[in-house]
Amino acid sequence: MRFKAPALKRQVFFYKMRIQLSDHFTYKKLIVFVLPSVVMMVFTSIYSVVDGLFVSNFAEDGALAAIQYIFPLFMVLGSIGFMLGAGGSALVSKTLGEGEKEKANQYFSLLVYVTLVIGIIIAVAGQFVVEPVARLLCKNSNETTYGHCVLYGRILLAAQPFFILQNIFQSFFVTAEKPRLGLVATAAAGVLNMVLDAIFVVGCKWGILGAAIATAASEVFGGVFPIIYFAMKNNSLLRLTKTKFYGKAILKSCTNGSSEFFSNVSSAVVVMLYNSQISTLEGDAGVKAYAAMGYIAMVFFAIFMGYSVGCAPLMGYHYGAQNKDEMKNLFKKSLIITAVLSIVMFGLTEGLAYPLMSMFKQNENITGIAVNGFRIYAVIFLMCGFNIYGSSLFTSLNNGLVSALISFLRSIVFQVTFVMTLPLIMGINGVWSAGVFADVASIIITTIFVICYRKRYGYMK
Repeated sequence: MRFKAPALKRQVFFYKMRIQLSDHFTYKKLIVFVLPSVVMMVFTSIYSVVDGLFVSNFAEDGALAAIQYIFPLFMVLGSIGFMLGAGGSALVSKTLGEGEKEKANQYFSLLVYVTLVIGIIIAVAGQFVVEPVARLLCKNSNETTYGHCVLYGRILLAAQPFFILQNIFQSFFVTAEKPRLGLVATAAAGVLNMVLDAIFVVGCKWGILGAAIATAASEVFGGVFPIIYFAMKNNSLLRLTKTKFYGKAILKSCTNGSSEFFSNVSSAVVVMLYNSQISTLEGDAGVKAYAAMGYIAMVFFAIFMGYSVGCAPLMGYHYGAQNKDEMKNLFKKSLIITAVLSIVMFGLTEGLAYPLMSMFKQNENITGIAVNGFRIYAVIFLMCGFNIYGSSLFTSLNNGLVSALISFLRSIVFQVTFVMTLPLIMGINGVWSAGVFADVASIIITTIFVICYRKRYGYMK
């Protein structure tokens, strides 16, 4: 008997293919569906990369190191949007799969309103704490770098409500069956960032001030556009509407998305530890090299994250509809796609290490440190995709506890352990190797959870 679920339709213009969440997914259809999310995440990561390229090539000395030092703060703050977006979209897609569209829209609206309020509170409160936070993060650097940190931090903190909204909408555009529109919005924001960087950093010669204004402006656009779209009458599955306070829905969303929250927060902590270890071993030159590595790695990580974000509503929908055959199909294809991406990205990062690091025009010593470090660090791409997908899988199944545990062990326990111990044995190469060792340990944990929960959820035999 053919499985039937509530029909949820959208028109996808890639390959003129009409796709429903309730469809059976071939490789082609799955790739077409998740591709906008992948590109959307890549464009989001490009915000920071563009800042880094313009700052390293055209801004004042010490500006690139300043951005690298203050960056963990925004990783922490932005994680709120990723948490509510990933966790909330899992809840909303499951509710849609159960056929309760009105309640799904109320959940969606509530989460957006709560996110906006949180963002405003952060923007205001952040202005009072940015100086001591910058002082802590720049403790091994000079006063000039500290001043750049404060300036960059104040401007981006003012744009936090929009940045957090942008993060939450990345997931909800997919759940609304409008990933293409989400891609367009994110791409437009990215292009705006690039244009304004060229005008303010290169043309006006405003240095790090221009880079901060350009990034903030793009974040404002990225947060306002979705609000306008979902507030108006539209043909997507979701629309902002009147709602009431569903405390359990907020709690469930936070629980579901806790892995994304802990992953980003722990990544910020790890970046701070890396900065500290590297500045001790190599000084600001090492931190600049690490910044260049981080910018490029961020783009490659975004591909895995985009695939997971795009695929999660599909698994969540079919879990809500109890279509286990399609869950098995999605799981199997996702593992194969992740494996192919892992091999391709490892090959690209190893082969293009020098030209990629050379884009950040710095002296040969810094470029040499970056190339050596990136070739060691690139081994991580063979494993991290499986860990990111594994965590996202349990989020989509509304099991935030397991998802959070995978992220916590990978990003905090293993990363911190190795970044604190390996440099004692291997020096600076120990810092570059820490992430690789952490992902090796993490993939073992992820595999154990996937196998142990396979019968409970039915995504594999």
